[in-house]
Amino acid sequence: MDACTALANWIDRLAALGLSDRRFLKEVGRAGGVRRGPLWLTDAASGGSNRIRGRGFQPELDDDTDGQARHFAGSVAVAARIGGRATRWLTRTLLRDGPATADGRLTDEAIAFVEEIRSGTLRQADASAWLRRRLCGAGLVGATPAPARRR
Repeated sequence: MDACTALANWIDRLAALGLSDRRFLKEVGRAGGVRRGPLWLTDAASGGSNRIRGRGFQPELDDDTDGQARHFAGSVAVAARIGGRATRWLTRTLLRDGPATADGRLTDEAIAFVEEIRSGTLRQADASAWLRRRLCGAGLVGATPAPARRR
């Protein structure tokens, strides 16, 4: 299984829990190593962690690393807390992820994901299909699935 599919499967499991949209988005962020609670800022500022390693993202979203699942999920975590505009500014200014880069495009997708969940345009039950359709490409390298979620 590639990392994009593993991330979509993580999102499927979260959607089945019946969480509020806000909590759901924060839990998506945990796949990128961004905890809930006050330490989220520390995690986000350090770049999160690769809880799901591997490839499998569409070529225009692939930066030739095994960290795109982390990048997407971490961007979701940040956008869920501070909004899309501030998230985009931070990633473009501090990380230098321009709009024409794989990471810049992936950040834009994460922001769109958050905005669609928040607006109700995208239901949690349909979120993994959205991700598979818009982000996932041919699996190139296997992924290490995220550890089981503690309750």
